Amino acid sequence: MFHSEKNYLCFMTVNIRKGAQVDLPVILDLIKELAEYEKAINEVTITLKELEEDGFGEHPCYWFIVAEVDGEIVGMSFYFIRYSTWKGRFLFLEDFIVKESYRGKGVGSQLFEETVRIAQQMDVNGMIWQVLDWNLPAINFYKKYEAHLDDQWLNGKLVKKQITNFRFNESL
Repeated sequence: MFHSEKNYLCFMTVNIRKGAQVDLPVILDLIKELAEYEKAINEVTITLKELEEDGFGEHPCYWFIVAEVDGEIVGMSFYFIRYSTWKGRFLFLEDFIVKESYRGKGVGSQLFEETVRIAQQMDVNGMIWQVLDWNLPAINFYKKYEAHLDDQWLNGKLVKKQITNFRFNESL
């Protein structure tokens, strides 16, 4: 008997688990898939070695959870703690991605809800993330959760090259 993809999904089991160092090559591929979707693949400069050192060294800078289907990692939620001088600790959802072929099938909801559960367990004062203003599928996904999407704050940054080449004002 033939099952449509939609019917198959009723039987699809998604396993959400804590990410491990052995998962990092797939995580790097997912990071690149997200960057490609966001039309910024050339911006990805992180290496596998950096991910290993920064996430699994003496003082981890981040954590992640993965969604698996039949043993294959099909999505991830990548987060760290951000500190607000006004509000205290927040879980910052840095990257949240589901492989394109698994989008719209409930995997993202399971990953997001597990991330919220982690925020509850960490007893943080909130959970924050960024979404590009043109990414309507993601915006609509977050709206399902009644998330507040702020249109007042602009993001600022200096990249490594700018920091390395920074010229300090010696007159200060």
